[in-house]
Amino acid sequence: MVPIQDVVSWNTIIAAVAKSERPGKALELFLDMCISGILPSQATFVSVINSCTSLGISMYGEFIHAKTIRNSFESDVYVGSALVDFYAKCDKLEAAHFCFDEIYEKNVVSWNALILGYSTKCSSTSIYLLQEMLRLGYRPNEFSFSAVIRSSLALELRQLHGLIIRMGYLNNEYVSSYLVTSYAKNGLLSDALIFVTASNNPLPVVSSNIIAGIYNRSGQYNETLKLLSLLEEPDIVSWNIVLAACARNNYQKEAFELFKHMHMVHICPDNYTFVTLLSVCAKLCNLALGSSVHGLMIKTDFNRCDTFVCNVLIDMYGKCGSVESSVKIFNKMTNRNLITWTALISVLGLNGYAHEALGRFREMELLGFKPDRIALIAVLTACKHGGLVKEGMELFERMRRSYGVEPEMDQYHCVVDLLANYGHSREAEKIIASMPFPPDAIVWRSFLAGCMRQGTTKDQPVGHENLDQHNRYISLGD
Repeated sequence: MVPIQDVVSWNTIIAAVAKSERPGKALELFLDMCISGILPSQATFVSVINSCTSLGISMYGEFIHAKTIRNSFESDVYVGSALVDFYAKCDKLEAAHFCFDEIYEKNVVSWNALILGYSTKCSSTSIYLLQEMLRLGYRPNEFSFSAVIRSSLALELRQLHGLIIRMGYLNNEYVSSYLVTSYAKNGLLSDALIFVTASNNPLPVVSSNIIAGIYNRSGQYNETLKLLSLLEEPDIVSWNIVLAACARNNYQKEAFELFKHMHMVHICPDNYTFVTLLSVCAKLCNLALGSSVHGLMIKTDFNRCDTFVCNVLIDMYGKCGSVESSVKIFNKMTNRNLITWTALISVLGLNGYAHEALGRFREMELLGFKPDRIALIAVLTACKHGGLVKEGMELFERMRRSYGVEPEMDQYHCVVDLLANYGHSREAEKIIASMPFPPDAIVWRSFLAGCMRQGTTKDQPVGHENLDQHNRYISLGD
């Protein structure tokens, strides 16, 4: 190999390696360069500091920082900006601010690096830095505004919005997308929706997706379709929002027609696409359709499917009555979470495998998963369907003591239903009387139905405080 004799050649090689998938190699080359007696230049340090940023190892960056001081480059705007960026991304904002102050002639890149560092920590300092930047005569660009917007609160957002309009950045896709996102994040939905009516130009794809998502979550199906139909080139997020809107509004046929159209225009489905389709199949209890979607997922690349998708698969197969398929998916999963276990317990319970559901619940506990409110409803429901009165009551009594979960209406309903349906109407009545809030109609109906099934509605006493309400439901039953 011909030895490298000049700094320009070293810089070219180091810069190329720093941008590659092996940024650590740039550090090795830098050390080789120093050993060979070639003095590093400004460009050398910028590339090496950027490689340290990619590695995310603060010790390496601090070593290079010391080298910049020794070579009198710490006040250079390009080297200093790279150092600010490095320390900010290593979560060392004091060091980043120190390097920023050392820069003799700052530029917008220096300011943006520091602003982004504080913004990532949701610090109000980013707003102060923007104000200081303007006061000293620097002109913020789209990256300045987008960084500040990320950490801004409601009042600050409106002020920033005005500044963005005055400085001509409102139609910038990058800025407008962040602005809409921040309005939505701060709960200012009306302000976010103003973009739709106030803009004379078609909204960028990202902004349109954000607004469409707001419409979809608030049940405005037609507005969702209307907004996204204006896009010339909708992305996969746009398609997924429309699919989700169809599913939310029970337009199952339209959802699959839309999916076919996606395939025709060569839009590759992602995990969110499949989650929506599987949810539709679960609602329809259509095993054949659900299996077809699963087959397409395998054909597309099942390795891309994460834990969330697999959880939905377990739920879909369970609701379609294929418990064996649910268990098979569960057993193949390597990254199970509490939702995974809850889904399987629910599937087993709803399909008549109460003992198996209870066994899985105990296995889940042994593995260190602490049941939450949803998991407890799933296992109590399994006990209810399987008539496991003793086990169900033990779990109910442990809710507060062992799991720190305060029973709510759903849990009380499960227990009352369990007791009343299996000949324990007196105990069910005691549970109702002990509730810290008034029982709803579902609790009373379950109690009444259980009593009627056991033939005890006429002769079982009912607590005086609940007599009127109980009699009302008795009369409804009669």
